[in-house]
Amino acid sequence: MTDIQDAHWKPKFNPWFIALTVTMATFMEVLDTSIANVSLPHIAGNLSASHEESTWVLTSYLVSNAIILPISAWLSTIIGRKRFYMTCVALFTCSSFLCGLAPSLGVLIFFRVLQGVGGGGLQPSEQAILADTFPASQRGMAFAVYGMAVVVAPAIGPTLGGWITDNFNWRWIFYINVPIGILSLLLTNRVVEDPPHLQRERERRKSMSADYIGLGLITLAIASLQIMLDKGQESDWFSSAWITSLAIVAAYSFFVWIVWEWHHPNPVVDIRMFQRRNFATAMFFSFVLGTVLYGTTVMIPQFLQVEMGYSAVKAGEALAGGGIMMLFMMPIAGTLVTRVDPRAMMAFGFIAISSALFYMSTHISLGMDFGTAAMLRTYQTLGLAFIFIPQNTLAYIGVPREKNNQISSMNSFVRNIGGSIGIALLSTMITRVGLAHRNYLVAHTTPGAPAYEAMREGLTQTLKGQGTNSEEAARQAYGLMSGMIQSQATTRAYVDVISVLAIIVLCLTPFVLIMKTSRPGKSEQPALH
Repeated sequence: MTDIQDAHWKPKFNPWFIALTVTMATFMEVLDTSIANVSLPHIAGNLSASHEESTWVLTSYLVSNAIILPISAWLSTIIGRKRFYMTCVALFTCSSFLCGLAPSLGVLIFFRVLQGVGGGGLQPSEQAILADTFPASQRGMAFAVYGMAVVVAPAIGPTLGGWITDNFNWRWIFYINVPIGILSLLLTNRVVEDPPHLQRERERRKSMSADYIGLGLITLAIASLQIMLDKGQESDWFSSAWITSLAIVAAYSFFVWIVWEWHHPNPVVDIRMFQRRNFATAMFFSFVLGTVLYGTTVMIPQFLQVEMGYSAVKAGEALAGGGIMMLFMMPIAGTLVTRVDPRAMMAFGFIAISSALFYMSTHISLGMDFGTAAMLRTYQTLGLAFIFIPQNTLAYIGVPREKNNQISSMNSFVRNIGGSIGIALLSTMITRVGLAHRNYLVAHTTPGAPAYEAMREGLTQTLKGQGTNSEEAARQAYGLMSGMIQSQATTRAYVDVISVLAIIVLCLTPFVLIMKTSRPGKSEQPALH
C-alpha cells in the first residue's frame, strides 16, 4: 500500500516553481567556486597578505565544500532533507555576509570554511528534490534547470567577479549572495516538502547508530586530497614532503573508508550502489565531465591572461559564449532525453566535445583574436548538455526512491573531485610539457644562425629607435627572444594537452553501451522497497 502511495505522491506546489526555488541558492553556491578567483590580488592587497596566503581563500572553501558533498545524503536522511537544505542555505547566506565583513585574511578564511560547509549540501539536495518532485518522464527537463546552475555558473563566475571587483569592491562578491539566499530560504520553507518515503526512512534510521568512524575517515581523506590537489603544483608535487604525506594519508584513508563502509549496516555513503551498472557508469561519466568542464574553464582564461595579455574581465568574457550555448542546449537535451535513447545522446555529446577539443588544438595560438577564443569555448559546451542530462537521468533507473539522496550526493561529489583532479593534472601537464618544448626550442636556437641573428638585430634596432642605448637594447633583445621562446613553448604545451584530452573523451564513446535504459518516452519510476 505504501509503495502505491509513494508512486502517486505529488508535491502540493507546481514542480517548476519548486525547481526555480531550489536552483537560486545552488546557482549562487556554484558561482562562489569561481567568482573569487580574479579577486585574489585585490583581497591580498586589501588585507595585507601575500598572493600565496590569499589562495587559501579558495582552498578553504573547496576543502569544506568537498567534505560535505558525500555525506549530505546521510545528513538529509538523519535530520530531514528540507530541514537540511534550509540549514545549508541559512549557513551559506550568513557566512557570505560575514566574509564580506572580514577584517583580516584569517577571519575571511574561517568564514569561507563555513560558507563551503553550507554550500556543499545545496547541489546534491537540489538534485534529489528534483528527482522526487518530477516524474521520470519530466526528469530530463528538470535536470536541465539544475544543469544551468552547476554548468553555467562556473563559466560566468570569473567575468562577474572581475566586473564587481573593478566597479565596486571585492566584498560585494560575497554580499550579492545575501538577498538571494534570504529569498531562497523563504520560498523553500513555503513550497518544498519531504516525500512520504523520505519521512519513513528518517524514522527507520532513528534507532540506528551513527557511523562516526566512516564520517571521520571520509573527512580526513577528502581534506587531505583537496589540499594536495590545490597546493601540489605550487609545492612541486612529490618533491615536497608535506604534499607526499597528504597523498599517503588520502590514499590510506580512502582505502580504509571503502572497506569500512562496505561492511557497515548503516554507512554514511552507500558505496554498495557501485554494484549497479548504471550508477557506477554514470559516476564515471560525471567524473570525466567535471575534469573536462572545470579543467578547461581554468585553462582557457589562463592562456588568454598569461600568454596573450588579456585582463581578467576580458578573459572571463571569452567564456561567456559557452554559458549562453549551455542556456540554449540544456532545454533541448532535456526535451530529447525522453524521446531519444539517452545513450545515443551521450555518444553524440562525447563526439561533439572531442571534435571541439581537436578544433581548439588546431586554432589556439598567440595570434588568435578574441572572436576565435570565444568560439573555442562555445563549440566545446555544445556537447556538454548531451552528456550531463542523460547521465543524470540514467543514474536513477532501477534505484529505490530512498536512495535518491545517495545518488545526488555522490554525483555532485564525483563531479567536483573530477574537476579538482582535472585542474591540478592539466596545469601540471602544461607546465611539464611546456618545459620540454622550451628545452627543444632552445636547443635549436643557435646564436650565429642567420635567422637568429636577423631577429636579434631587428629587435635591437627597434629598441634603439625607441631611445634605448646600444648595450641596453642588445640586452633587452635577448630577453624578448627568450620570452618569445617561452610563449611558443607554452602554446605548444596547450596544443598537446588539449589533443590528449580530445582523444581521451573520444575513447569514452563506446562505454555508453554499458548503461541500461528504458524505451524513449516511457516513464520508469525508481524501484520501491
